[in-house]
Amino acid sequence: MSFAPVQEAIGGPLLDMISSGKAARARLAEMSAEQRETHFWATVLNDTAYPLALGGFLAGLAARFGGNLRTFAVIPAFLAVITDLSENASQAVALQGEPAWLAAKTVLTPAKFGFFMLAAFVAVGLMLVSAAQWLLRRRKQQIR
Repeated sequence: MSFAPVQEAIGGPLLDMISSGKAARARLAEMSAEQRETHFWATVLNDTAYPLALGGFLAGLAARFGGNLRTFAVIPAFLAVITDLSENASQAVALQGEPAWLAAKTVLTPAKFGFFMLAAFVAVGLMLVSAAQWLLRRRKQQIR
């Protein structure tokens, strides 16, 4: 919800939602100097906090329910944070006048979404396995 006012202020989609460097450069060219400034601050402030919070949450769930796999279970969340922050850095530089940096989005944006989806899948999967194990233990106790 915190991105909606920014999207309205810049008159269209955020660069974060554009996966192609070429399309992102075209979107950047459409923006006024004021819109680029608004997008810059949203990227630097809001979109830095967001991946840290979401990635931390997913890593925390994976660590909590990962058991012996916790070391490996948190990797997708950490990779998601790293790729998202890298994408943000390329966008921030581009919004300050270096649009060539948007070429990195062709790799970083799909990777970011893929890692976040994988991290969510891992976290939810581990929670479901943990819940099933808890139910089985409880059922065994009731049978005794």
